Amino acid sequence: MIEKQVSWAPDRLMPGYESTTLEFPPDYDGPVVATLVRKAGAAPQKRAVLYVHGFIDYFFQAHMAGRFAAEGWAFYALDLRKHGRSLLPGQHPCFCKRIDEYFADITRAIGIVSEEHDGPLLLAGHSTGGLITSLYADAGERKDRVSALWLNSPFFEFNVPAADRFKLGVAAATGIFFPFLKDPKGLRRDYPVSLHKDYAGEWDFDLRLKPIDGFPVFFGWIGAILAAHSRVHAGLSIACPVLAMHSDKADIVLGWRAIAKWAPGIGKDVAVQQFPGGLHDLVLSKLEIREAVFANLFEWLRARLPA
Repeated sequence: MIEKQVSWAPDRLMPGYESTTLEFPPDYDGPVVATLVRKAGAAPQKRAVLYVHGFIDYFFQAHMAGRFAAEGWAFYALDLRKHGRSLLPGQHPCFCKRIDEYFADITRAIGIVSEEHDGPLLLAGHSTGGLITSLYADAGERKDRVSALWLNSPFFEFNVPAADRFKLGVAAATGIFFPFLKDPKGLRRDYPVSLHKDYAGEWDFDLRLKPIDGFPVFFGWIGAILAAHSRVHAGLSIACPVLAMHSDKADIVLGWRAIAKWAPGIGKDVAVQQFPGGLHDLVLSKLEIREAVFANLFEWLRARLPA
């Protein structure tokens, strides 16, 4: 599939980057767009990475893009519909009724990246992005174009006490009929507080797009996630090599044991690595941990996708 001419413009959030808006047919929230971001003025490369963010998240990890560029990879990131740069007025933020609503965003992005780079393509996903990219690599329209999959703390199970799993089921069932009902408690603010430089962290990100207090957790979204988890738990058939990484109890968002449990069942060539002390987004961990993450990632890539 040949993509129509893409118009790139300076990115409104990150100097040194450029972005393009991808338009899609309207859905239950009205107009829909996704945003593809790339490092501006990068040296031509044959191989490329497409990164997909997590829930209540968007691409801002410039140091990660820089590491990929230094290793000879063209870097692209996708702000999915209703997230980050792609959130439009009147939309329910970070919401979907089905995870495969995002497949069109990834398919379009892969088409654009493939027009510019004909070598190996690494699909990468963090947290909910790891869940989405796993399902895409299993059943997405352009899954055959994906050479390898890197999962950074993939969201394969809700990290809640057993007693609360029934409540999730009730919320999901309610969400079938009332998808925009929401949890009044929302999400814990501990994790974003641990990241942002104005609080307890070292990173700068737009608090309008990744708020400290999060966005509402809609019941329809809970149903979409539980359905996606069921697909993962039943086992996937991802053909390309997969590297899944997770932290330990230092991850205050997800339970690492769930990642270690479910990741081996998603493909025929899956490596699972643990980084004790790492944050939920491993590339935002303290320097020595994130350097270990990158070192292991690129060592794995060189073994699976030799130049």
